[in-house]
Amino acid sequence: MIKVDLITGFLGSGKTTFLKKYVQYFLDKGQKIGILENDYGAVNVDMLLLNDLRSENCELEMVAGGCDADCHRRRFKTKLISMGMSGYDRVIIEPSGIFDVDEFFDSLRDEPLDRWYEIGNVITIVDAKLEDSLSEDSDFFLASQIANAGKIVLSRTQLTDTDTINNTISHLKAAADKAKLDKDIDSIIFDKDWNNLTEQDYESLASCGYSKHSYIKKLGTDDTGFKTVYFLELPLKKDGLKEKIDTLMSDPSFGTILRAKGFFQENDTWYQFNATKADFTLTEMPVGQQVFIVIGEEIAEDKVKEFFTK
Repeated sequence: MIKVDLITGFLGSGKTTFLKKYVQYFLDKGQKIGILENDYGAVNVDMLLLNDLRSENCELEMVAGGCDADCHRRRFKTKLISMGMSGYDRVIIEPSGIFDVDEFFDSLRDEPLDRWYEIGNVITIVDAKLEDSLSEDSDFFLASQIANAGKIVLSRTQLTDTDTINNTISHLKAAADKAKLDKDIDSIIFDKDWNNLTEQDYESLASCGYSKHSYIKKLGTDDTGFKTVYFLELPLKKDGLKEKIDTLMSDPSFGTILRAKGFFQENDTWYQFNATKADFTLTEMPVGQQVFIVIGEEIAEDKVKEFFTK
């Protein structure tokens, strides 16, 4: 049977960065890997970030979004059926940051997927500098993602201190308590700098498994205020971009903005940017797509567009 892993995590946690390292571990062992980008949005820039993994032993697939949750589940299952015929040793799924983890388990228990796939690991990525003032909806999604995790892997630990990491772990416990999730979170925390991972670290992560715990499931993805807004062909420039995004995330008149990401081209060079309230990165890229994606709650779409075009 084909092993299938889920790499989940809240918006901006660093799933794609971890995924690249995790996939490379299996590729170095000669395994054939299929990556499935499973997003609720209609545009997936993470596919571009994973392009350098493409090879005869690594293929990228995507579930097209832009539809309701039921439609998305059907597309997800259909894609897994087609991937089950491709001879992979392992399929690794990276979903949206507001993914309903129950969809993963429900789909893989249906025929014919239950005869082709074996659930391997559920790894949840959490930013070590997790924002403390998340909404109630955000905390419930966070609890749902850690409920099934075999490991909770903290990202960006090298950029913060012990007190902040401990506050993040306390936040996870509080979110679990709110959702009536009874789980020993301390026992599955992995808080090592990703730049220093060893063969033994990867072996541990690759065999962490998953767990099933009951919790209060408050919302599905169709029932929340979460929204993803796409802007194509906005005239973005390097100069002043960070300052504008900082304003976007700090001014409540734009809504509650949790993440902004995308690509733009300037002087024949493509740039990729990724921002949360705590971090902003800008990187040169060999390829790109002129797109600006804003994710959050109660987004004032027209106001955001006007701000970035004036």
